[in-house]
Amino acid sequence: MKSDKIKIGITQGDINGIGYEIIIKTLLDNRILEACTPVVYGSAKVAAYHRKTLNIGDFSLNIIKSPDDANPKRPNIINCLSDDIRVELGKSTPAAGEASYTALKRAVDDMKAGKLDALVTAPISKHNIQSEKFKFTGHTEFLKDYFNVSDVLMFMTSNFVKIGLVTVHIPLQQIHAILSEEKIIQKTKIMNQSLIEDFGFRKPKIAVLGINPHAGEEGMLGSEEQEIIKPAIEKLKKEELLVFGPFSA
Repeated sequence: MKSDKIKIGITQGDINGIGYEIIIKTLLDNRILEACTPVVYGSAKVAAYHRKTLNIGDFSLNIIKSPDDANPKRPNIINCLSDDIRVELGKSTPAAGEASYTALKRAVDDMKAGKLDALVTAPISKHNIQSEKFKFTGHTEFLKDYFNVSDVLMFMTSNFVKIGLVTVHIPLQQIHAILSEEKIIQKTKIMNQSLIEDFGFRKPKIAVLGINPHAGEEGMLGSEEQEIIKPAIEKLKKEELLVFGPFSA
């Protein structure tokens, strides 16, 4: 069934976690179908289990084999898992990790084939998903590798604030060794481009936060702001980006 609406792939995440609750409660809002055609990658059986657990009665998913078959008037689901998959709420299991990867891989394959316009990922367990096929610290790193892009930005957005992260999924003690002028400049440029192209800002204004208490208090509480962050901001300003800071986080 053809439609002018964008087609959004939604991966189930960990079947023992909050993913299906988020998905089901979101798709219960009819405004979603006004904005897009949702295609869930997971298991209709697992979805039904969570629906019953949540005591939600009037909700169903249209089972399809491909995004090409999606009904724009209903939430759709592609079965990626075997029917004998076992849900153990709140538990981290190898089966749940494998199921997370299976759904994610099917979704990104369809996206690469041009069958989806965008991808939404429900939460995974970064521990139980680890395998020979998935050796990443999260979705961000996996997607960067899968789509073979030079750099990515973890970008959290709402109607009120938009936050880009320079470093992601690393221990706190490693930040000093990884943080650099080049990384700040690179991530800020990606954020600036996204604000223009994806959100319609003509001249985005970006505040850069420090990493030390009080943004280092002019070097009294840490040197990163003075030695790394401020020089990066000055270089970005020379390229006519409206960047300010560092500010206290």
